[in-house]
Amino acid sequence: MIFTTTALKDAFIIDLEEKPDHRGFFARSFCAQEFEAHGLKPTVAQCNLSFNYKKGTIRGMHYQILPAAETKLIRCTKGAIYDVIIDMRPESPSFLSHIGVELTPDNRRALYVPEISVTSRGQSMAKNGSS
Repeated sequence: MIFTTTALKDAFIIDLEEKPDHRGFFARSFCAQEFEAHGLKPTVAQCNLSFNYKKGTIRGMHYQILPAAETKLIRCTKGAIYDVIIDMRPESPSFLSHIGVELTPDNRRALYVPEISVTSRGQSMAKNGSS
C-alpha cells in the first residue's frame, strides 16, 4: 500500500501497490501492520456500504466526538464519490482545514479519516454508486 499524507493531520490517501501478472494484479487493501507502521489505528469496528440511486446525493457530514468517535477507511466500489474531510480538532495544526478526494473503482483509492472531531462525507458523482 502507498500512504500519502494530506494537508490534514493524521488523514491519509491510501493507494494500492499493484503486483501485476498475466492474470491481472494482486494488491493488499488493508494490513494492520502497515497501518501501525504509519501511526494509523488499525482497528476495524464495523464495515459499511452505502448506495446512492441519484448522482449528486450527499449523505451529510458526520461530526465525531468521544465516546462515539471512530476511524474510517472510505473506498468507492461503484460509480464515483467526492469525499470531503474537515478537521474540527481545536488542538490540531490543521484545525478548520479541509481536503477533498475523488474515489472511484478505477483509481482504487481509499481515504483514511482519523477519529475524534473530524467530519467526513462524500457526494455521489454517478447514479447507482456505492461506497
